[in-house]
Parts: sequence; structure tokens; C-alpha cells
Amino acid sequence: MLGSSDVPLAEHYDLAMLDLDGVVYVSGDAVPGAPEHLEVARGAGMRLAFITNNAARAPELVAAHLVELGVEAATHDVVTSAQAAARVLVERHGVGARVVLLGSAGLRAALSAEGLVPVGVDDEAVAVATGYGPDVLWRDIMRVAVRIRDGLAWVASNRDYTIPTAYGVAPGHGVLVETLERFSGVTPTTAGKPERPLLDETIRRVGGRRPLMVGDRLDTDIEGARRVGVDSLLVLTGVTGLAELVAARPEERPTYVAPDLGGLAEACGAPEIVDGEVRLAGWAARIDGGRPTVVGQGSTADWWRVVAVASWAHLDDVGAPVDTADLVPPETSDPAPAG
Repeated sequence: MLGSSDVPLAEHYDLAMLDLDGVVYVSGDAVPGAPEHLEVARGAGMRLAFITNNAARAPELVAAHLVELGVEAATHDVVTSAQAAARVLVERHGVGARVVLLGSAGLRAALSAEGLVPVGVDDEAVAVATGYGPDVLWRDIMRVAVRIRDGLAWVASNRDYTIPTAYGVAPGHGVLVETLERFSGVTPTTAGKPERPLLDETIRRVGGRRPLMVGDRLDTDIEGARRVGVDSLLVLTGVTGLAELVAARPEERPTYVAPDLGGLAEACGAPEIVDGEVRLAGWAARIDGGRPTVVGQGSTADWWRVVAVASWAHLDDVGAPVDTADLVPPETSDPAPAG
């Protein structure tokens, strides 16, 4: 089931931990309405932290980019998986430890900020840190793979298998992690979502007694929130569409669902199940023979909520997701991801 809040989420929670790719922007361009929605949430007293599994850029560059998009942000509002990875490494190996860097400038800056010493792939080191880097060379990947196989400790910034881009969903750092893992037989310590380090680091840096995770990915944002015991809001502006939502495993199911960040300014009702029918604010959903039927009228957000709850009940009961081929969201908005 989904959760409910009688007041807008921005009033119920004091901190929004906002994923970036697919939530605030996609391929560098602001998600339509995102800057305005975030300003409303901030005006309601909610603190905003911008967190990302992308380890390629330093926080100051991320903050500057957000400002260019019309989102108020300072460097200390941004927390990256690179920073979480650096925290893990310094806690294990201490200040001054030499760490092989396989990634971009953002990971290098995070390691240096914690007092670690980034070194090359052939240099003496106690560990290796890997992160997304579009310019990483294959010869460096090969050298690091051999060193990991031979016993070098490994911390991966994240395991995101895909990233949203303007030209569609593309391979993420998780593809490289899987390659290194299969070759070496070694499973890395992962700093990014859904593992704890990134969310723990965000709360440590930014504060917040009642945090809310806001993301577009079920397997990182939402599962990560559940692992650390915080509530979550899934928005449908990134990689999660209808097919992914109805197939969500129990550990991937959010507390709330909204088409976009406008959900922060809204109260969220929870659907009720009455005589096998899921009902909420004018909508009613039923699953017959594995096919969902939704009747009624109301907000787009509530349509997604009744569909989610009805589909999850079916999945839990029969072990297979519903067939969404004939299911079409209301025409008032199109929250499906590009690509």
C-alpha cells in the first residue's frame, strides 16, 4: 500500500533528498516545472538536498548548473556518490591513504577533499575507487580489473545500470561495475543508492529530522530509502514508467507516487481496497485476468496511485505483473519518461 499525508508533503517533511537525473533535470535540461515546484516546497519550509549517484561532477559544478536552470542551490546542498565513496574510504584507510582513481574530476575532487591521495592505475595504493567517467580509457579499466582480481580493495560510487539522456536511456556506471565484478570475482563496496552511505552522508551533511527521499528510480532511489528507513516519493519524469511501476518488488515500492515534483506541494491520499476494487478520489481500479481496468475521473496523480496499488496486490497474489498494453494514463499529462 501507499502512504498518506493530510497536509502537503513539503509541510510534513523537513528535508527533501532529491535525486537529480530524471527528477530535477534530464541530460542537463530542467524537467518542465521542476524549478517552480522546488521553490514552492522551499517556501513551505522544506530544506532541499540534491543527491546524485553520478560521480562525474564536483558539487560546486552541480550547484552552478542548478542555478543556471533556475533552481536555488549552494555547494553544501549537493551530495554525490563520489563524496559518499570518499567517506567510506577515509573511514577504512585513514587520511593520506593512496587510492587508485578510475573515474572523472568529481571523484578526484571528493577523494582529495577527504584527505585521500588519488593516484594512477599503476601506482602503489591501498584501494581503488571507481565512478562514472565518459572519458575513462579501456586500458585503464583492464589494469584496474587485474589489480582488483589480485586483491586491491574496491569501492564503487554506484551501480546504476542506466542513466537517462536526451537520446534515451543509456548505459551507466553499473555496466562497468558488472564487467569488473565478473572478471575479478570481487563484489565492491557500493557507496551510492540503494546502499546506505550516500543517504547517510546526506543527512549528516545537510541535517533533517524528517527526511523524504525523492527519486525516479525504483532500484536505487526507492529501495535505498527503504533500506535506511525513510519515506519516499516516486516521480515519473525519469526512467520509471507504467511497466516498471506495476512490476515493482515490495522493497522497491515508494511511500508516495506523483507525476512530477508538483507532488511535494500536495497532500497525498492512500487508495482503499473495497471488494477487490482499489478506490481513490473518483478513480476505481480492478484487475481481471491479469488486465487492469480503471474507471472514473480525477487527478492524474490519483490515477497512478490506484493503478500502482491494484497492480502490486495482483503481483503479490499471482507472482506476475499485470498486462498494461491497453492501459493509458489520463491525457492531462504525460509522465512517461522520454526514450
